[in-house]
Amino acid sequence: MAAMAMSLRVVVPPHPLIAHWLTVARDADTPSPLFATAMTELGRWLTYEAVRDWLPQQTVRVTTPLAETEGTVIDGTVPLLVIPVLRGGLGLWQGGQTVVPAARVAHVGLDTGGADVHWYLDDLPAHLEDRLGVLVFLPVLASGRTLIALLERLQKLGATGKRLRVVTALAAAPGLREVGEQIEDLTIYCGCIDAELDALGQVKPGFGDAAQRLYGNPARLI
Repeated sequence: MAAMAMSLRVVVPPHPLIAHWLTVARDADTPSPLFATAMTELGRWLTYEAVRDWLPQQTVRVTTPLAETEGTVIDGTVPLLVIPVLRGGLGLWQGGQTVVPAARVAHVGLDTGGADVHWYLDDLPAHLEDRLGVLVFLPVLASGRTLIALLERLQKLGATGKRLRVVTALAAAPGLREVGEQIEDLTIYCGCIDAELDALGQVKPGFGDAAQRLYGNPARLI
């Protein structure tokens, strides 16, 4: 655990809107359209928190109706790549897109239900620019296998450390331990850390299968 604490930073923002929408998502009686709204809002507010001290800025001069003054804007010369993990990650990205609308998007889909990880969709670029920031949208972090497989690919492309952040609605403590033991440097923003996984590898208490609740049919295990 000490090694994980040195390399893995997990941020659970104490934001009332995050707590509210996570509770809505957890409720088994929440209908699919409202669950989708909850995921969108979680994506919005978690992204807001994740980029608060991360997006590069630059100082500019602007002229108001009354005078010239100095202001700060996002530095558009530093590119940002968003990676939604299918399919549930799309629900979070719906909200994240309102915060970083100019980001490029690369979708990925991984099946971790068997002994080996199977990539059924891989839109990752063959090369990542030196200054590129990478923001991953993972619906939930359960066993950690999906995230570890993705991060290992990104490491080979050069995206590590401060260049990389992960947004997830929920994270299970066992999965965080696995990620912390295998990934050297990472920051994760999540709505809550749940204590355990059930016999099927789902986060408990969690909110069930994110893709199934969003779209009405089961997703691959993550």
